[in-house]
Amino acid sequence: MRRLLIRPGAIGDVILSLPTLEAARADYTELRAPRPLLPLIRFADQTRAIIDTGLERVGVVEGTRVEALETFDSIYSWYGTNRPEFREAVRHLPFTFFPALPPPVDGVPHIPVPQGPRGDHVVIHPFASSPAKRWPLEAFREVAAAIDTPVKWLAGPEESLDEADRLEDLYDLACWIARARLYIGNDSGISHLAAAVGVPTLAIFLTTDPQIWAPRGEHARVLERPDVRAVVEAAARALR
Repeated sequence: MRRLLIRPGAIGDVILSLPTLEAARADYTELRAPRPLLPLIRFADQTRAIIDTGLERVGVVEGTRVEALETFDSIYSWYGTNRPEFREAVRHLPFTFFPALPPPVDGVPHIPVPQGPRGDHVVIHPFASSPAKRWPLEAFREVAAAIDTPVKWLAGPEESLDEADRLEDLYDLACWIARARLYIGNDSGISHLAAAVGVPTLAIFLTTDPQIWAPRGEHARVLERPDVRAVVEAAARALR
């Protein structure tokens, strides 16, 4: 059985889908996803960036065929679910479509990283894709000053924070976060990454529904619209 999995989406979307994706493994499994996320996919026989496969032309450019799709016995796709023209163009192929929202809780995402001793520090990532999801930077700074534990600040390539560490490869970042005693961040893909490597995680949610989007795991906790004191107290409990 040759199975293709196609999973577009942001970091958190794909990480929340990992248990479902892994459960769908076949004799040969290929996964297509956004390029930055490919290093996190450790279970597939082959991975490819969606943008390199020509899928965006199917159903848009007349006569476009992606012959590689015809080599699979089964195709599970989160891509094209809401695009009638795409679904029509591939209706002769063994597609099963899934909704874009994360699946119900059917397992905890896990990203395997090398095991090693944890450091004596907290990682704080005070950013998120949407400004509405960002707890104030000054509030994070107040937490950092109050927890009496060394803090390593984390930022993405285009996020402005002079003292921050930056790792562009998401698997390298996962390994780096895994050495922390605690991670604190917003409702962001990096919070999902921290939870998936098993680090105690405090995720601050301001606007979105944690019943759908919360990081999953025994050591992941969501704080909804907290004040500084609530985050400091939660951090102190996690650091005991």
